[in-house]
Amino acid sequence: MNTDPNQHPYLKTANSVCRRKFLKQAAIASSLIAASQFPMDAFADDEHNKLALTILHTNDVHSRLDPFPMDGGKYQGLGGVVAREKIITKIRQEEKNVLLLDSGDIFQGTPYFNFYKGEPEMKIMSMLGYECATIGNHDFDNGIEGLAKQLVHADFPIVNCNYDFSNTMLEHAIKPFTIVKKEKLKIGIFGIGIELKGLVPDHLFENIQYHDPIENANETAYFLKYKKHCDYIVCLSHLGFEYKDNKVSDKVLAKETENINLILGGHTHTFLDEPLKAKNLKNQEVIVNQVGWAGIKLGRINIYFDNKNGYDYVSNFTAISVKETTT
Repeated sequence: MNTDPNQHPYLKTANSVCRRKFLKQAAIASSLIAASQFPMDAFADDEHNKLALTILHTNDVHSRLDPFPMDGGKYQGLGGVVAREKIITKIRQEEKNVLLLDSGDIFQGTPYFNFYKGEPEMKIMSMLGYECATIGNHDFDNGIEGLAKQLVHADFPIVNCNYDFSNTMLEHAIKPFTIVKKEKLKIGIFGIGIELKGLVPDHLFENIQYHDPIENANETAYFLKYKKHCDYIVCLSHLGFEYKDNKVSDKVLAKETENINLILGGHTHTFLDEPLKAKNLKNQEVIVNQVGWAGIKLGRINIYFDNKNGYDYVSNFTAISVKETTT
């Protein structure tokens, strides 16, 4: 409960003037309520009007289902789905509205992928309750057909809006965006991918056409905000955080787009100590985050919404270390 006296002027003073003013306002409000012209939650404490959304995210897990071995290496004992599940479960027990997302390169990097071609990765993400993911370049390492076969094990949508999948096996399997509802909130989520040519052999991505990520991101975000009336818009990006040349990155995407609130990135395996706060074309803040690779970190961002004003503010950025000993 908020105990700040400045937020409760009628508890701060007991003089008769304030009492009369309060009674007068209460009488007016009562009449408005009777006429159904006044929202009931207007009486609620401002702090209690905040609706909280907790976003958890990973990127570039690369089939790392087990923790790194205790061999003296840099990441020994880190990662693994068992430890990640414990953290996610604990947060879900503590928070009402939790959204779990991934920014691509789910496949490739351990014998799990070499032997099982992505099936355990998709099944485990489904068991963990992921609600959306995008695809990275390594998710095509078994070709379009190989990816399509594994998508049947995913109980969550895969999104991308700048690849044209027409006349491929993925045409109806991957959508540009999805919308997730948490209480009164509508969260629009769309995906953006890096150019595959030069990263992936041509025969593996076949007829998939790459389109400008900035143009397609702008079109999709506009549609989600003004046509679908989403309260918050998340871009799952596999472009990479930043480059020395003019290649499109998450930093560029944030500055050259509108209507995106949060960009969760992948591809460059960037461990950010804290998210980047950038300004978009309308000089509005965009949050950009990425949490390395291999499931070593689980990103957490808390977002608060005001019943009157919509999206309010973001706080509590954390990159949680995923350890085998996590309880």
